[in-house]
Amino acid sequence: MIKLIAIDLDGTLLTDEKTITDRNKEVLTKAKEQGVKVVLCTGRPLIAVESYLNRLELRDSGDYSITFNGGAVQKNDTGEELLSYSLTLKDVQDMAEIMTELDLPLDVISVDTCYNLTTSKSKKSLYETLNPILAFKTVSPAELDESITFNKMVVGVEPAYLDEKLKQLPQEWYDRFNIMKSRECLLEIIHPEVSKAHGIDLLAKELGIKQSEVMAIGDEENDVSMIEYAGMGVVMGNGNERVKKLAQFVTKSNEEDGVAYAVEKFVLTK
Repeated sequence: MIKLIAIDLDGTLLTDEKTITDRNKEVLTKAKEQGVKVVLCTGRPLIAVESYLNRLELRDSGDYSITFNGGAVQKNDTGEELLSYSLTLKDVQDMAEIMTELDLPLDVISVDTCYNLTTSKSKKSLYETLNPILAFKTVSPAELDESITFNKMVVGVEPAYLDEKLKQLPQEWYDRFNIMKSRECLLEIIHPEVSKAHGIDLLAKELGIKQSEVMAIGDEENDVSMIEYAGMGVVMGNGNERVKKLAQFVTKSNEEDGVAYAVEKFVLTK
């Protein structure tokens, strides 16, 4: 019996127009009414998902979100963190140095602010277009200080350019950080112990829910850990082909209410 559903946003719950359909809302509301925990599990900060929490009526005591790709587990009604990982100033400045060498734009996210670092001379970051609700500040790496909480780093740039540059990123950086794509144009760089699976596991244990009672629904590389962790791992029909191979079930696409289809099939009681 599924007691917790962890759901990715972009390419999963959201349509290509970044909306939640009436069908997905209806089915997830039924799941919540039946006592199932509906948990958004995203790379975004909490402030950037508040409109979706409101849409799904997930702002009550006992509602939770997993943000920053598992870097924080938070209560939706108060924002209180049950878990929080962050990067050091040295982590950020070291990454800024290698990104300058690779001519890649680097953004650093801290709660409600994104610091756009001046690491690329030829490319402008795409991240602001993906998360416009955040406050954006353009600064040099030297202007950052230890008073800032660095939750994660991202590189947002055209897929072909990003892929070509990543071939030049030494293995040592993958050993030092958890680095993966959340979209074709977006690279996520987070604390090495952080993953969506780790965040879900902590929340499940807090709630007394077994791993076998968890469903995870996603579409991209940053969802792999939770797809592998969950008792029922579901991948969207529009998902990454490599990720689909890990799924116990491949549902319909994000444009076809794939989340609702999977939840109706495996979660809702008649």
